[in-house]
Amino acid sequence: MNARSKGSIGSSFEDFLATEGIADQTHSVAVKRVLAWQLEEAMRAENLSKNQMARAMQTSRSQLDRILDPQNERIQLDTMIKAARVLGKQLRIDLV
Repeated sequence: MNARSKGSIGSSFEDFLATEGIADQTHSVAVKRVLAWQLEEAMRAENLSKNQMARAMQTSRSQLDRILDPQNERIQLDTMIKAARVLGKQLRIDLV
């Protein structure tokens, strides 16, 4: 049986996620994973430990761990903005 007979020609992964009802959650997790990775890379480039980063953000180490947890997409924008600012970065969000 080829792909055409299975009906997969013309469909996309995004269509599949939407059909399954998980498109928004999947996108949210993907965005958070990228943000967490970028923050960790910036911390590494600045030679900042998690304790130093938390102190500079005026927050707890456990809060920073939640920010850096790629599975936790429930982080407020102001917290992400603060983390970016500590690293000399800006958080940019675009609607496309």
